[in-house]
Amino acid sequence: MASDEPKAKRIKLEEKKLSQNALFGMGNPLLDICAVVDKDFLDKYGLKTNDQILAEEKHKEMFEEIVKKFKVEYHAGGATQNSVKVAQWMIQEPHKVATFFGCIGKDKFGKILKEKAEEAHVEAHYYEQTEEPTGTCAACITGDNRSLVANLAAANCYKKEKHLDLEENWKLVEKAQVYYIAGFFLTVSLESILKVAKHASENNKIFCLNLSAPFICEFFKEALMKVMPYVDILFGNETEAATFAQERGFETEDIEEIAKKAQSLPKENKKRQRIVVFTQGKEGTVMTKGDKVETFPVLKIDQSEIVDTTGAGDAFVGGFLSQLVQDKTFEQCIRAGHYAANVIIRHAGCTFPEKPDFH
Repeated sequence: MASDEPKAKRIKLEEKKLSQNALFGMGNPLLDICAVVDKDFLDKYGLKTNDQILAEEKHKEMFEEIVKKFKVEYHAGGATQNSVKVAQWMIQEPHKVATFFGCIGKDKFGKILKEKAEEAHVEAHYYEQTEEPTGTCAACITGDNRSLVANLAAANCYKKEKHLDLEENWKLVEKAQVYYIAGFFLTVSLESILKVAKHASENNKIFCLNLSAPFICEFFKEALMKVMPYVDILFGNETEAATFAQERGFETEDIEEIAKKAQSLPKENKKRQRIVVFTQGKEGTVMTKGDKVETFPVLKIDQSEIVDTTGAGDAFVGGFLSQLVQDKTFEQCIRAGHYAANVIIRHAGCTFPEKPDFH
């Protein structure tokens, strides 16, 4: 009888092994152009120190000026792509646990994005088109603040029927167990988000959404509320949470109260209670748990060690997802999120060392 024991153990181990394409992300692939700028530059283009906006006509020249005037670094970016990239980095093996969909142009920046995705071992299936160039995001860094200006360009051209609906692409969606989409994609393709969200809900898989930016909560609130019933895990930071509460008429500025109210919004899949996770920079991270709300302290870091905070929120989500897709506890997910964010803010842009040191 005893000889069967190792076999049973072996089967258990094999079950734990992560499969490829278990984590699915869809969003706006952008090439990040990061530079340390001065206050005059921000003022010239009417930018706030810690904000993210979509580029308007008045920002068009900014992208050329930043490259001419400052020392820039290029990184594969876009909120969702950053998060799945960090999740894959935290997981390490097997490669291609993370899949990513989004739209790029057939151009130099598109080529760089494809190379960067490959280096990160993410299975990126881009919808490539020629009408618009690959999207870019200027990350204007001042001190430890960053102001992001996204010129979506090609990212704006994602088409459900030309990409998501294709049989070979939809198969990859079906393979996933955990889905993550940043709220930014609400400005591009609500119907794509809904198709994925409904699939997750109907199959009792986990669908995660990020509030992403105050302007999403304000100007895309109808789209946001159409997706909300399918959201199992809602992410956001303190500013987004406050704007969301204001727009929904929650009549409270208390972040724990806001989390509770967001948790109790109507939900399709009753088998899972919604979890709400709000980060607050160096303050603790708030998470709803059952009927309680808990706050988890972030890892201490000396101010002098912070290179820049670009991608810190995306990295937090990436760390969180890396454990979620392995069925770890929510506490462990938060711990991994804090670890990943702590690593990212020590590096320029959303970049990281070769291997994580997380246990």
